[in-house]
Amino acid sequence: MREFSQLINQLILTRSRNRKIELLNHYFKNTENPDRGLVLAILTGNLKIKNISISKIKELIKKEVDPELFDLSYDYVGDLAETIALIWPYKQKGKVPKLNFIIDELENSSTTNITKLIKKYLSIFSENERWAFIKLLSGGLRIGVSTRLTKLSLIHNTTIEISEIEQIWHGVVPPYNKLFNWIFGKDAKPEIEVEKVFHPLMLAHPIEKKDFNNLNPTEFFAEWKWDGIRVQLVLFNSKIRIFSRTGDDISNTFPEIQNNENDLVVLDGELLVGNNFKPFKFNKLQQRLNRKKVSKNHLENFPAFVKLYDILFLKNKDLRSLDFSERRNILSEWHNKIQNRFFDLSEIFEFKTWENLKNIKSKKLNKSVHEGLIIKRKTSSYISGRPKGYWYKWKNDPLVVDAVMMYAQRGHGKRSSYYSDFTFGLWDQNNIVPICKAYFGFSNEELEILDKFVRSNTINKFGPVREVEKKFVVEIAFDSVDFSKRHKSGVALRFPRIKRLRRDKPINEVINIDLFKENFIDN
Repeated sequence: MREFSQLINQLILTRSRNRKIELLNHYFKNTENPDRGLVLAILTGNLKIKNISISKIKELIKKEVDPELFDLSYDYVGDLAETIALIWPYKQKGKVPKLNFIIDELENSSTTNITKLIKKYLSIFSENERWAFIKLLSGGLRIGVSTRLTKLSLIHNTTIEISEIEQIWHGVVPPYNKLFNWIFGKDAKPEIEVEKVFHPLMLAHPIEKKDFNNLNPTEFFAEWKWDGIRVQLVLFNSKIRIFSRTGDDISNTFPEIQNNENDLVVLDGELLVGNNFKPFKFNKLQQRLNRKKVSKNHLENFPAFVKLYDILFLKNKDLRSLDFSERRNILSEWHNKIQNRFFDLSEIFEFKTWENLKNIKSKKLNKSVHEGLIIKRKTSSYISGRPKGYWYKWKNDPLVVDAVMMYAQRGHGKRSSYYSDFTFGLWDQNNIVPICKAYFGFSNEELEILDKFVRSNTINKFGPVREVEKKFVVEIAFDSVDFSKRHKSGVALRFPRIKRLRRDKPINEVINIDLFKENFIDN
């Protein structure tokens, strides 16, 4: 535990990306299993520790510390783990165990005993170890280390490519003994069962204005960016597994999608709901997501299907090194042959100039079902992650509306000292009703302005939430909006973010909710 707490403390205090890679690499080389494997799993989000809710952690602390003192301290510090590390009142002697021992104890403890266990550890740990322990329990490290950076640190100063790690990543499990033995030259590369694992997807970069000048349009195809959820389909022995873009198995959520193929086939596509391969809007798909049980009503009213983009494996052969144009031909032939009623081939556009593609986008795009276009280099291999120069996304221009700040709350991690999570609203007769929450899109300088306004204009407090005087207008960008029975305003915005501050605009010029619905919701 001591080594783990020292590592994440060093990482959070280090801004240099290269230095973080060096720190992680040194830790993995000089720490033995299972601890280093558990840390790798923690940093990459692959270890599900029996954690308790943040509310339960607070409840536990408030039984040992004056509740008002804790609330005031938490409000001032802004970070729960740091607050508990500083305020915990007890200190007792005891040997600090290894990380794997702590995790085993947490995993095997009953709900009754886990509280006693947490108290014991908080008392024998140092301040830094308490901070790391609470981070571990609450499930959110927030130390500026991404999964990709962690993987890069593994292969630092080796000849192994990141693509090799990505190809086997979902086929290895904590504590990663075979993976470490291969990386550090003690064994061969681990073999994985292709049909049982998720293969990380290839992603696109946003296209920029300069790209239209620098790229040759004849070297690319384009296809719709469908407004659904990106999935990977693994077909084998007349069964199908459906993975989300993050590798979660969501097959049980869409039981109607069937497969009759015995050969191994791995496909890349977009999962949608609709009839006759004509998609409904995204809010209809949301009715099907994250459900443990799927009702007959959902199956009948929101039937699922997949628009196919790409093919990665066919009959156990890995096709990812082939050009996209060749893979696309293979996909087309396979799709026409098998005639699966749940699969539709996503349309591809050829174009000679960027102006041609712009005309296709302006004339054929349907904002209800298309997020924009994906532009793919004809010669691109299928490379996991977001490699530069191969695929680009040309998304629809966002919708915008001016709204009034209503509430604010402190952020987390680096933003724990700032009010950075905001609620915005529109007029409803003489009142302002909330339409969205937004917590990104602004610069550091704009964050300073927003934070200062909240501190100077708070009129009410509700726990960590501050109600502010209704006089600060902000331009909100969002992708789409739909009616919602769950929200007081009757609307739900998709991907709301702050576009710019409009302190020059009086609040009486902000539109009312009825006009907003009329202007922005497609009936």
